[in-house]
Amino acid sequence: MSKLLQAVTIGDLTFANRVAMAPITRARSGADGVPVALNAEYYGQRASAGLIITEATNVSPNSAAFELAPGIHNEAQVAGWRRVTEQVHAAGGKMFMQLWHSGRVSSYALLKGAEPLSPSGYNDDLGLLQVYGAMANGYYTRIYASPSRAMTNEEVYAAIAEFRRGAENAKRAGLDGVEIHAANGYLPQQFLSPLVNRRGDEFGGSLENRARFLRLVIEAVLEVFPKNRIGVRISPFAAYNNATDPDAAETYGYVARMLDEYGIGYIHGADTNAWGGTADMPNILDIIRSNYRGTLIANAGLTPEQAQALVEDGKADMVAFGRLYVANPDLVARIAAGGPYHTPDPFSFYGGTERGYTDYPALG
Repeated sequence: MSKLLQAVTIGDLTFANRVAMAPITRARSGADGVPVALNAEYYGQRASAGLIITEATNVSPNSAAFELAPGIHNEAQVAGWRRVTEQVHAAGGKMFMQLWHSGRVSSYALLKGAEPLSPSGYNDDLGLLQVYGAMANGYYTRIYASPSRAMTNEEVYAAIAEFRRGAENAKRAGLDGVEIHAANGYLPQQFLSPLVNRRGDEFGGSLENRARFLRLVIEAVLEVFPKNRIGVRISPFAAYNNATDPDAAETYGYVARMLDEYGIGYIHGADTNAWGGTADMPNILDIIRSNYRGTLIANAGLTPEQAQALVEDGKADMVAFGRLYVANPDLVARIAAGGPYHTPDPFSFYGGTERGYTDYPALG
């Protein structure tokens, strides 16, 4: 049997295979970010994955990079997610929730007229921020980001508390664990970036200070879930949303050692530049492996053959697939059979109904 299809254990959890479903924003939640029956069907179809990582899920009303993305900060959202986890668990799957705060990557149009929050109110690059909204005609499109304002010290600590409450709510909704979204230029990565973070207090300046926000988020979430049921997603070289770092190897080596110190269950290393033709994954794997002893999940738009090679060579313990999981709900079975694989329709990635969401057929 392919090692990619063999079980893997993290702490007290055993995953049936090493195929993870990546967190894929699909923007099909109901009003106020409440998951609906269609979302439960979508995730239930994909429950054969060793691990499903949910789409990025807002921990705060101050977080909104994609309209119609789900939340986990009120009771209706908890109830909606409970319906999703019940369907996934009934099908034998395991599911972690990706906890998300978009920070400066937002628009007043998605925040009920409020300004997006950011570490320092850096706004020289608004045209590079990826914010999306639903049009009245049913189509989904990129919209312009609004200028952000610098968070007060109290607001920083409030955001940390929102991650903790998000973890509490995820646990009540039946999630098996959580993944802290510290990648893709969102709030934790904004604090890590010396470009975006120009604070002069304990959350800015030195690398230790810039990593303090993520450290305190981890400590807050550890009050809710044991360490093996917590993952962290990082994207050291991501150009997406422009929270860049000229010393990414130093910064993310420090982050990986910090996560090793806490014994976090896994690091999800994402090469978000891969779709543009670059190949940062070897460097990402090296940074993580040389500083962290836990489970490593690789994500870089990989083919099943490339994923198998990474796992066989011991460079990764699991591999997360995104676009392949959009179009192939039974991806594990297709990998076992050597294909074939459906090609996803990019025009139905975000927003809409069941088309391009739950209507991709399974084998046979």
